[in-house]
Amino acid sequence: MEEILPSTKEVDPNNDPAKLAKIGAHVTKRLDANEHIHKIENDDVQLYVYLDFLNPGDCKLLIDKINADAQPSSLYKGTEQAGFRTSYSCNLSRWEPDIKRIEKRMSDVMGIDNSFAETMQGQRYAVGQEFKPHQDFFHPAQEYWQKEGPSGGQRSWTAMIFLNLPEEGGETEFPKIGIGIRPQPGMMLIWNNVNADGTLNYSTLHAGTPVAKGTKHVITKWYRQNNWLEINTPDGPK
Repeated sequence: MEEILPSTKEVDPNNDPAKLAKIGAHVTKRLDANEHIHKIENDDVQLYVYLDFLNPGDCKLLIDKINADAQPSSLYKGTEQAGFRTSYSCNLSRWEPDIKRIEKRMSDVMGIDNSFAETMQGQRYAVGQEFKPHQDFFHPAQEYWQKEGPSGGQRSWTAMIFLNLPEEGGETEFPKIGIGIRPQPGMMLIWNNVNADGTLNYSTLHAGTPVAKGTKHVITKWYRQNNWLEINTPDGPK
């Protein structure tokens, strides 16, 4: 009988399924217990919505900040494609009191310490602008992983808040599971980028579809496997 030897494949410490599965189970329990959160039932992706998470005043505050600082959105080195991401975006300072307050609320809902989250990003989409289908998790085979891996590890969860309702278009679509989300002001959309076992979930492929009329504003927070803030700003705010 052939002897079956244990796998000698090493786990990338920055893309560790065991750690990601533990984070996933913790956040799932937290979200499932929150009466304000609705789970969108499907077999392949953990997807949740929290209606009216932000009030109109906070939505306007964030829209104003995005409009003041937005620059053409970028892609990671080695993944650039013309016309793939045509929005405008900016990073919002986590040290500003209002941003700090909103981020704390978001992370409290998730049950993840905010230090595990990247800097909140604001995005603006004008007519015709879009973000073609992509995943939020990092692909370890890509060149950018050499930098992003040690800078906080794999992305676990995504939390996105729609700040306004474009007149037409601008849905967030998940083509592999046949689900589209129409922006609603103040609504937070949450999903797990990995499977229950901590492996990368390719069914999380999603797109920001082109705005047909009006303007779309959103903010996004990506949570990491490791303590992003401690790694990237060890001495605190600059």
